[in-house]
Amino acid sequence: MNTAENIPREQHVWVVLPAYNEEQSLPPLLDRISDAMLHARLEYTVLVVDDGSSDATGRIARSYAERIPLTLETHPVNLGLGATIRDGLTKACQLADPGDVIVTMDADNSHDPNLIPRMVWSIREGRDVVIASRYRQGSSVRGVPFARRVFSGVAGAMFQTVFPIAGVRDYTCGFRAYRAGVLQHALSIYGPQFFDQQGFQCMVDILLKLSRMQLIFGELPMVLRYDMKPGASKMNVGQTIGSTLLLMVKRRFRG
Repeated sequence: MNTAENIPREQHVWVVLPAYNEEQSLPPLLDRISDAMLHARLEYTVLVVDDGSSDATGRIARSYAERIPLTLETHPVNLGLGATIRDGLTKACQLADPGDVIVTMDADNSHDPNLIPRMVWSIREGRDVVIASRYRQGSSVRGVPFARRVFSGVAGAMFQTVFPIAGVRDYTCGFRAYRAGVLQHALSIYGPQFFDQQGFQCMVDILLKLSRMQLIFGELPMVLRYDMKPGASKMNVGQTIGSTLLLMVKRRFRG
């Protein structure tokens, strides 16, 4: 006879948002996440990691925590995307059951939360990692600066050649869904070295490390709306290109 203790709870979705000075974009994004999860009837929690913002990002997140399921982690100073992703994913792994889904997405309102239910369903179908891809039929990109488009396209082509992963074309997009147990297992294998990249290249590195674990990867076409992003991009394209090339050389020859 089942008791409350041994009845498995419903699959939970943990949405990790690395945020730095996102006071303009965070309110509409949190509203869109709430609407998408309510419409799809998904249990969820948003984990905002405020990376030392100098604006009202933290205050806004705290106000939303009174209305939606939201947890706020705060860095006293800006540490960069690598540390922010590390802390967000680590916290999600601590809270999640292995069968839950952990989603990462940008906090600048350029990623559409309405894609999350489809990503969750793809995980339920048996995939371990699902990427919102700019390079699948049906995808669309609007408002992305030319230099960033070139970087993403060239980086993707290079990584497909040097580190091919079945089912993956978009190596740099941070909008992803992971089976929680996969990330928990990766942390048990790699330890602190799972997060050893500080810049935007951290998302590529996570993918490369997961690719060694015999996982099933998939992609869904995304609509990337940079025209809905209120501020300028925080990516230094030149620096990111250099860091990504160094990462490629390091992983190719040193593992």
